[in-house]
Amino acid sequence: MSQQWTPPPPPTNAPANVPNYLVPAIISIFCCWPLGIVAIIFAAQVNGKVTSGDLAGAVDASKKAKLFSFIAIGIGLAVGVVYLLLTLLGIGLGALGGR
Repeated sequence: MSQQWTPPPPPTNAPANVPNYLVPAIISIFCCWPLGIVAIIFAAQVNGKVTSGDLAGAVDASKKAKLFSFIAIGIGLAVGVVYLLLTLLGIGLGALGGR
């Protein structure tokens, strides 16, 4: 009289996987490192929270990792564009001043 073991069904209201946004967080380190560090911290928390069953915390950490990494990348791009414009303007004014 042996019974077969069946695993419990997965919860229906939980997301199948929660993205951790670790790659954008690592890329954001090169754009704005203070916000990039915060993004990496939140991205590293996602998988641990999913494993422990804290899905609400994992989703919250995922959203924060995405937010901080995209803000850092945006700041880095904006600073790069401003630097490029100022450099081109400086070269242009330098060429005009030599006439």
